[in-house]
Amino acid sequence: MKVSHRPAELFAVLDDADLIAHAGLIPTIRLAERCGLAALVAAKVKLTGAKNGAGTAAEAKVMSIVGGMAAGADSIDDLDMLRHGGLARLFGGVRAPSTLGTFLRAFTWGHVRQLESAARAFTCNLAAHTGLVPTGDEVVFVDIDSKVKQVYGPAKQGASFGCTKQRGLHFQIVTVKTGTCAPVIVATRLRKGSANSGKGAASLLREALATVRAMGITAQIIVRADSAYFSHKLGWRVARAVVTARKSVWVPPASDVDMTLAC
Repeated sequence: MKVSHRPAELFAVLDDADLIAHAGLIPTIRLAERCGLAALVAAKVKLTGAKNGAGTAAEAKVMSIVGGMAAGADSIDDLDMLRHGGLARLFGGVRAPSTLGTFLRAFTWGHVRQLESAARAFTCNLAAHTGLVPTGDEVVFVDIDSKVKQVYGPAKQGASFGCTKQRGLHFQIVTVKTGTCAPVIVATRLRKGSANSGKGAASLLREALATVRAMGITAQIIVRADSAYFSHKLGWRVARAVVTARKSVWVPPASDVDMTLAC
């Protein structure tokens, strides 16, 4: 077998200064600004003690990271896509990948919690602005689950072997939905790859439920999870977190399928 064509003598390079490859970022960033993402980060995220100016202009750096992720970046180096072509004429304050990498590496657990607080407040603003989650439905469903994301390289911080027998990071995610809307992420947490599924679930779910109530949702909440999350601590903490006149009922899993907590 052999190649049937000669090597190409011409090639294409997208280097036009007027070219805009990610024009769809304009409404995305405008929506983030309307819902106060930059202002929330500026008010809540304080990287005190960070060296080399890593803690300055946190709002601009977070907006750059969010914009890059929305455009498809999945690494720090990929965030440089925001400085290509004519994007510099559309957006100001875009930071270089090296600056964003230094910013992210300066985070401690406390700084992560600050950013999570900003994200929860932003989610509430976004729901109010767009109607992502209808507030008139009688029942809303809150789902919590975890997944191990495989990573490569032994130097990856927090990466270790867990239940999947692969080196990875074990994240948790909480979503809310009703019968008339798609799932909306209301809380996330990244953990070591060796963490068990239920580790930290009680506090994460409590914060997620508080966010759901802060959205203006007063309907009955059904919490759903697989049996890895079934524990007295989780049920007790969730029941106390939901302020409602309805009776809270804990329903143990009949099998290794799921469990529910009706609040």
